[in-house]
Amino acid sequence: MIYINQVFQYFSNSRRIRVIEIQESYVYVVNIDTTSAMPIKELYTSLETDIKQGELLAVSDPYAKAIPDGELTDVQINKREQDWDIVEKFILPNISELLQKKGREQKISQIVEQTGLGKTKVKKLLSRYWQRGMNKNAMLPDYANSGGRGKTKTLTKEKVGRPRRVTVSGEYQTGINITDELKLQFELAINKYYRTTNNYSLKDVYHFILRDFYSDRYKENGEMKYRVWEADRIPSYNQFYYWFKKQEDPKKDIQFRKSAKEYELKHRPILSDSKSETNGPGTRFQIDATIADIYLVSSFDVNRVIGRPVIYAVIDVYSRIITGIYVGLEGPSWIGAMMALDNMVVDKVEFCRDYGIEITEEQWPTHHLPEIIIADRGEFEGYSVENLINNLNIKIENTTAYRGDLKGIVERKFRTLNGKIKQKAPGAIQKEYRERGDRDYRLDATLNLKEFTALIITLVLHHNHKIIEKYPMEKEMIVDGVVPTPVNVWNWGIKNRKGRLRTVDRNILRLNVLPRGKATISRAGIKFKNLLYGSRKAIEEQWYLNLKNRSIEIVYDPRNVEKIYIPHDDGRDYETCILLEPSQQYKNDYLEEIIFQQQLRNELEEIERSNQVQLTINTDAMLEDIIKKAEKKKKQSQHQPTSKREKLASIKENKAVEKELHRQVEHFDLEAEAEQGSERATVTVIDFATKEKLEDETPKKSTSRLMDKLRKKRDEEFGKDK
Repeated sequence: MIYINQVFQYFSNSRRIRVIEIQESYVYVVNIDTTSAMPIKELYTSLETDIKQGELLAVSDPYAKAIPDGELTDVQINKREQDWDIVEKFILPNISELLQKKGREQKISQIVEQTGLGKTKVKKLLSRYWQRGMNKNAMLPDYANSGGRGKTKTLTKEKVGRPRRVTVSGEYQTGINITDELKLQFELAINKYYRTTNNYSLKDVYHFILRDFYSDRYKENGEMKYRVWEADRIPSYNQFYYWFKKQEDPKKDIQFRKSAKEYELKHRPILSDSKSETNGPGTRFQIDATIADIYLVSSFDVNRVIGRPVIYAVIDVYSRIITGIYVGLEGPSWIGAMMALDNMVVDKVEFCRDYGIEITEEQWPTHHLPEIIIADRGEFEGYSVENLINNLNIKIENTTAYRGDLKGIVERKFRTLNGKIKQKAPGAIQKEYRERGDRDYRLDATLNLKEFTALIITLVLHHNHKIIEKYPMEKEMIVDGVVPTPVNVWNWGIKNRKGRLRTVDRNILRLNVLPRGKATISRAGIKFKNLLYGSRKAIEEQWYLNLKNRSIEIVYDPRNVEKIYIPHDDGRDYETCILLEPSQQYKNDYLEEIIFQQQLRNELEEIERSNQVQLTINTDAMLEDIIKKAEKKKKQSQHQPTSKREKLASIKENKAVEKELHRQVEHFDLEAEAEQGSERATVTVIDFATKEKLEDETPKKSTSRLMDKLRKKRDEEFGKDK
C-alpha cells in the first residue's frame, strides 16, 4: 500500500522520493535529494511493481523530527511565518494546477505577479513544501519536521527489546525497532554489499546502510557528503548483527563472496566417496599431474641444474593401484598426459627393467585400458580425446575448473610422494620461502631424470603394496580375508567384480593419443607445418602427379618431426612419412621450435615490409627528382633542333659521339695510380649539354685523332652559342 507523504528510496541509485498526491491510478512524487524539484507523475502500478521487486524501499522520513518552538530562535520563527503565509495564501489554493506539468509555469508566473516575489523564490518555497513534508515546519530554514500522515503504525512508541547501555548526556539512548521495512533494507544491503567479491565486512555493510538510509545528504565543495542521524533514529550494529545471524546463509555467502568453485572445493558437505562410483577395477581411472618438489641435474653434466620435473600418475579408483606414470619435463600438458597413457598399457616388468629395477608381473600387474578416465579440463579438452572416445571406447570426464577434489585419490597420492621426496632426496624444496642466510636447496640437486624416475617407481611399488587407510571394504572382501592393499584389491576385484578392463596394442594407443593435423599434397611432397615429407605409398600411387589440392589427415609427435604418420585401415595401421632433403635441417628440432622460427621469420618480414614501403616511397621520390632535373635541364638548353626530323636524323651520330666520350671516362688505365702522385694541372670543364662549369679535373692525354676532332667540334658548337 502506498500512502501520501510516504518516503521511498530506489535501491539501485539511492534516490529518495516523497509521495505528495494520489489521484485515481496515478501517483505524484517529488525527489527530496535535490535543491529544487517539481512533481513527477507515475503509474500507481509501476511503483507497486518496483516495491514488490525490492527496487523501491519504504524508508524513514529524513525530515520527520519534532522541533518545539521553544528551541527555535526568533529569526527562525519569523522566517517560517513569513514563508508559510505565502504558501497558505497563494500556493495551497492553486496546488492542483501546480501538480500538473502543463500550465505550471504560467501559474507560477501569476503567483509572482500577485506576491511581488521572484520566480526563483516561489519555486524554492514550492519545492521546500513538497520535499519536507507539506507542513508549516517545512518552511524552517535548514530544519524539517513532518509527521507520517496517513501511514499505518503497528508498533508502540517505546522501543522493544533490551535497552541500550550507552548513555548520552546522562540519558539512555532509545534506538528504533526492527520493522519489516528495516529487515528488507538489511537484506538488500547484504545482497548488494556483502555477497560480492569485494569482501566487505559486516561492519562495512552496516556503515553502507547508515549512509544509504539513515543520513542527511548535502554538498560541500561540489562533493556529496553524508551526516548520519542521531543514535535514537538509527538501528544499532548489534541489531543488524543479530538479524544477520538469524538469516545467515553460509552457502550463498561463500558462493557470492568467494566463488561457487571454492564452496564446492573447500566447504561443501562430503557425504560419499569416490569408490561408490565404481563397480570394479578399470571402471574409472583418475589422471593428474604435479610439479615435484625437487630440483634435478642434467644427465650429461651433474653440475647443471635443470629445474623441477613433472609427475603424471594414473590411478584406478576402485583399488587405488597406480596403473601408469610419467616423470619428465613435458607439461603439465597433453604431451605429458599422452606419455602417462602410453605407460598405462605398457608391460611394467619391461618398464622397470629399463630403470634397473627387477620386478615380477604380480608386483605391478596393470597394463589395461579403463572404461572412464577422469581428468583435468586443461590437458583433456580437445587434442586427441575424440580418438580415445571413438576408437578405443574410453569415456572422458573432465572435472570442473579448479575442482581438484574431484580427483581426490590421485591428489592425495601426490602429497604423499612429495612428502617422501622432501624427507629423502637432496635438492628437495624444504621451505616455501628461504630466509636470509639459508642454504639454497637448489645447490644440493643431485639426481638426474632417470635416477629420479627410478625413485618414483620405487615409491609406486611401495604404494601398491601398502595398506590403504580407511578403505571402504566390502563384506565379501572381509569374508575372503583380503588385506586392503591396492594390489590385493585389484586382484580380488578382477576375480569377483570383473570390472571393465581391456588391453590394446601399444602402437594403436599411440596412434590414437598422438596429436592429429592436416597435411597437403604438392609436387614438392607432403607438406605439413611448411615441412616436406615423402612416403613409399605416395610414390607408388603417384600422389604428386594427380594433384587436386588433396588434404590428408596425419598423426605426428611434436617432439620428433622427422616422421609423420598417415592412419589407414580404420585406424588399425599407418603409413610412415620421412622428412625430405629440403627440410632435413629441422630433423633434430621440436615442432614448437620450428613454429617459433617460422613465426619469427614472419615477424621479421612484416617489420621489413614497412621498411620496404618506405624504401619504395623514397626510391620513387628520387626517380621523380632525377627526371624533373633532367626535364628542367632540357628546357634550359639553348641548343634546340629546328625540327623533329632534324632531331631524329642525328641519333646515330650523337650515339657515336657519346660512346667515344664515355670510353675515355670508363676505360681502364693500370698506370693511372702511379701518376696520381705527380702534379696535376687544373682546367675548367664545361658541361656539353648545360654549358655549366664542372669541377676541376686533370686533363687527360689522348693520342686519338677522332677524339681531337670531337673536342674541336664541341668547342665550335660552344662558340656558336656564344
